[in-house]
Amino acid sequence: MKVKFTPFQLSHILKTIVFLMIICVFSCQNSSKIEREISEINLDLTIERFDQMFASSGSSELPALKRDYPFLFSKRYADSVWINRMSDPIQQLQNKAVDSVFQNFSRTESEIFDFYQHLKYYYKGLKTPRLITVLSDVDYRNKVVVTDSIVLIALDTYLGVDHEFYASFYDYIKQNLNKDQIVSDLATAYAERLIYQPKRSTFLEEMIYFGKQLYFKDLLIPFKEDYEKIGYLPEQYEWAQDNEFYIWQYFVENELLYETDRKLLTRFIIPAPFSRFNLELDSESPGRLGQYIGWKIVKSYMENNTTPLVKMLQMEATDIFKNAKFKPKK
Repeated sequence: MKVKFTPFQLSHILKTIVFLMIICVFSCQNSSKIEREISEINLDLTIERFDQMFASSGSSELPALKRDYPFLFSKRYADSVWINRMSDPIQQLQNKAVDSVFQNFSRTESEIFDFYQHLKYYYKGLKTPRLITVLSDVDYRNKVVVTDSIVLIALDTYLGVDHEFYASFYDYIKQNLNKDQIVSDLATAYAERLIYQPKRSTFLEEMIYFGKQLYFKDLLIPFKEDYEKIGYLPEQYEWAQDNEFYIWQYFVENELLYETDRKLLTRFIIPAPFSRFNLELDSESPGRLGQYIGWKIVKSYMENNTTPLVKMLQMEATDIFKNAKFKPKK
């Protein structure tokens, strides 16, 4: 059966299409203008490869290293400990692995530089820190450490999903131990410092908090794919997109939004092999789907309001949700 429109309906539809096209063109032009401005920001940024310095040093170079990097040498340990570590077989194995994966560091360096240009654009008063690469004995819980003046990046936690160092790790952890994830983890570390949201007692507040983190990445690392921002595999991100409506429906119908049960964090927020709906499809789903939905809510809010990024990161979760006009994709 063919659907017929009246001339008035056709006129209204055409006007709507034209309006949406104008909005799209204006948005794209504005985005391109911002990116041009960002690309012109000058940065005095050098990545200090402490991992290589330590690997190529002997006992005679230790005093100079301790002078230049005192914060990396605990006073609890005698110099003999550091000297022994320089020649330790496990340390040398780590050095060799990192050199192999990061033989060409230019792409990683370029992405980090791009990130700091974007950070300077949105936070003009933020000082550029010293960036230092280290080894951490594969401490994947602290891959990136950010302070006001120093940033540490543990390169031995980015050697690739199939690396032998990670053989005993769960797959959902291993999938983000690759060098393409460095700048995303860097953005996460900064988002954690810049977001102000003291109230995180409800499931909705947790979702919005992580939604803020992920939207922060939309603006600060726009050159990364969405699945990389959230730390999914491409097929996991596709699953989340395809099931967005049903995920949201489940949350609403089960009245989870204002629930304070902390078990919801393990089911839908913190890293896990899959999300737990207590349904047969659980094993097909990626973990952290609460973060994904929070991202979509925050993105919808920013599309429907004119709030600057810095202000949005300080807002109450309920205010964002009430004004987001969020409608999940069917």
